[in-house]
Amino acid sequence: MPYYIDAEKTNLDDLQKRIEETDLIPSRSSLTVNIEDNFEKLKAQGFLTLWDLRKELKYSKNIPSLSKKTGVDYDYLVLLRREIEGYFPKPLPLCAFDGFQKGEIEKLEKCGLKNSVLLHEALDSAKKRSEISARTGIAGTRIDIFYSLIDLTRIQWISPIAAGMLVAAGYDTIKRVSQADADELYNALDRVNKERNFFKGKIGLRDVKRIVKAASYVK
Repeated sequence: MPYYIDAEKTNLDDLQKRIEETDLIPSRSSLTVNIEDNFEKLKAQGFLTLWDLRKELKYSKNIPSLSKKTGVDYDYLVLLRREIEGYFPKPLPLCAFDGFQKGEIEKLEKCGLKNSVLLHEALDSAKKRSEISARTGIAGTRIDIFYSLIDLTRIQWISPIAAGMLVAAGYDTIKRVSQADADELYNALDRVNKERNFFKGKIGLRDVKRIVKAASYVK
């Protein structure tokens, strides 16, 4: 299972629907304004998939010419770029995950598994996890936990700390998060944070609802 969503199989209609159905953070809420017109302009210029659009938007220096070419406002494209890049989390060093012990990280890194993307690809099936366990000497139960933590960071907004909270709360797969009742998940996360002090403060119910929705887009 790839770490990232398949941008080539996500057309612009799918992207538009995702943005419209998402409770966007305030700084990106304007993306829904004239979204149908803006996306029609993009499609008219040959941008038919998320891959097409992301390739053009990936470098901010391309945005002025893209705005001129499509007639879509520059500021709108800047926000669209930020939203899209949020669907593709950057590789994380294994030391970013509190659940990994130093010795375990060293063993995994000796196998060339130095970040979240590489480790996910190496653990994305039961057979692969068994092989890595045998190769590194790390217990299979620990390898399973590593995979859960890494896999959950594929969800937009989920940091290593948030992944640890989800696992501790019993929501250790993307499917379980996507099918969760937001209120129940909120209470579970609040409970484990109080018990184990993952971070100071309190997670909001609205943020939990965003996480549940975001998880539904990750296959």
